[in-house]
Amino acid sequence: MAKAKSAFVCTECGAEFGKWQGQCSSCLEWNTLSEVRLGTPRPGAASASGTGRSGYAGSLSKEVVDLGSVDLTAVPRLSSTFGEFDRVLGGGLVPGSAVLLGGHPGAGKSTLLLQTACKLAQTRKVLYVTGEESLSQVAMRAHRLQLPTQGLKMLAETSVETILAVAERERPEILVIDSIQTMHLEDISSAPGGVAQVRESAAVLTRFAKQSDTVLLLVGHVTKDGSLAGPKVLEHMIDASLLLEGGADSRFRTLRGQKNRFGAVNELGVFAMLEHGLKEVKNPSAIFLSRSEEQASGSLVMVVWEGTRPLLVEVQALLDESALGNPRRVAVGLDQNRLAMLLAVLHRHGGLFTGDQDVFLNVVGGVKVLETSADLAVLLAVVSSLQNRPLPRELVAFGEVGLSGEIRPVPSGQERIVEAAKHGFTRAIVPRANAPKRAPDGMEVVAVDKLADALEAL
Repeated sequence: MAKAKSAFVCTECGAEFGKWQGQCSSCLEWNTLSEVRLGTPRPGAASASGTGRSGYAGSLSKEVVDLGSVDLTAVPRLSSTFGEFDRVLGGGLVPGSAVLLGGHPGAGKSTLLLQTACKLAQTRKVLYVTGEESLSQVAMRAHRLQLPTQGLKMLAETSVETILAVAERERPEILVIDSIQTMHLEDISSAPGGVAQVRESAAVLTRFAKQSDTVLLLVGHVTKDGSLAGPKVLEHMIDASLLLEGGADSRFRTLRGQKNRFGAVNELGVFAMLEHGLKEVKNPSAIFLSRSEEQASGSLVMVVWEGTRPLLVEVQALLDESALGNPRRVAVGLDQNRLAMLLAVLHRHGGLFTGDQDVFLNVVGGVKVLETSADLAVLLAVVSSLQNRPLPRELVAFGEVGLSGEIRPVPSGQERIVEAAKHGFTRAIVPRANAPKRAPDGMEVVAVDKLADALEAL
């Protein structure tokens, strides 16, 4: 009997080593190597997936062709039946691509894919593989969501070898795996969900999708800090990595693209969780601008750029005299370190001291703002709360604030101003380089160079 081999795999980057060592020489992290047992491959196992033990060694094509001769018309995109889903994907599903959908428990990953699979199954061949639920549980959920279930092929299985055999027989155009953490290969002795199992299972499934031009949709779990569970190499193997965000207490869900080989990164799609499943929100700015009729200090609307479109969201600031020696700085939806930097700029170049105040910031609607165009709006909201003076409801602002107090331009400035004008805003404070030569009808654009100019414009 052949002796079982073992390897040491880094849980952070997926690098493999023949013996244990304290530091991973690939990503330089400490104490991240874990031992995995590697079973002896059965005869013919490598040829079944077209690879060796790793599942992704070798080339996808043995022929050398000229790049200009590749026919792009032969790979049309497939609509997912959700406009917001297609937007995040870059225009739709690409045959032969592998898409990983992650999110916290209860975010709606399985609901979104089940809705997509049921609708696509009416016109295309779809195989839905569930490793976490029984077929009756999936059928009950589909019935509760009032989805068309005729035509959708279902399989309750966790063995990758069995799934590939069924896929070879059924030849689906779309293959859904829920979830990759429950899949396992018989050649690997570690438990499902381990580093080796997740890496190898995803590699074999991805290679099958590339060879058969099948759209592969994988569901992935996330850790408590929001990062994808499993080896980091998993995100490198797939073509698109999407994250579905939104807590169980929130009505809205945001689908953000973290990696996309076929479209823009950080594209945002917005869904509403209703009784009959997820429904796309085609005008996200409208729902994020549902403000109270009563004017309150510390509230201001900013225009952020998400992927390929502008988005209007409200930022709220609350400053209160602190009873602690070290005042609190809490930011929900924004970078907390950047907030501390902006408060220092406000003190140095705006003459307003907040060192004795607890500062709380919140982006309404659960949206996470990742770009620096929110700097100016954040500071203006902070000043409004500090002085307890409400800002005009028709005011909108955007711009990056530098450490010397200058207001720097941001990309797509004119498109942001046009979007604000469409929603009824009549005044905008923007960087001078973003000011248009001719403002939209009914819109007053105030161009500023320094933070002091923006405070004076208020």
